[in-house]
Amino acid sequence: MQYNFSNFKIEINKIAEYLNKEYNQLNIGRASPMILDGVSIESYGARVPLKNVASVSIEDPKTLRIAPWDKNQIKDIEKAIVASNLGLSVAVDTAGIRVIFPQLTTETRQTLVKVLKEKLEESRITVRKERERIWDEVQKLEKEGKVTEDERFRAKDDLQKVIDEINQKLESIFEKKEKEIMG
Repeated sequence: MQYNFSNFKIEINKIAEYLNKEYNQLNIGRASPMILDGVSIESYGARVPLKNVASVSIEDPKTLRIAPWDKNQIKDIEKAIVASNLGLSVAVDTAGIRVIFPQLTTETRQTLVKVLKEKLEESRITVRKERERIWDEVQKLEKEGKVTEDERFRAKDDLQKVIDEINQKLESIFEKKEKEIMG
């Protein structure tokens, strides 16, 4: 019986998707509605994501426009964005809220790259934990007599190929985002 890596591949690809999502939520000096995905506000007694109470659109390369469906929530939205510490400037006007992305300095860019590296390392650690879990599972199957020693070695090689593939994918996601930040 050969070990089936299909579920493992699905799980491991979720790590790459998570890393991509984390990178998209970073302020890289360009207006991106995704940066506000983590912002939630108090609305009618419940904590809800910003996108549930307002439309968010790109006004220009450095500005987002937030148009709340209930104008009474403008102050709450403004407070939530300021409290989120995303490094964004907020200006309230009659149509809603403008979120301005500041120009990145060299120092800010270098700090962002450090954050990218930290998130990449977190993802690699998660991949290593998953690899260990699968390897333990394969060894357990061998002890139970469900796989032979040859199949265990083949599974180890196949597992390493999958790990190398996902690490390459994570690295390319990092390099792409690093180039985007450094200009």
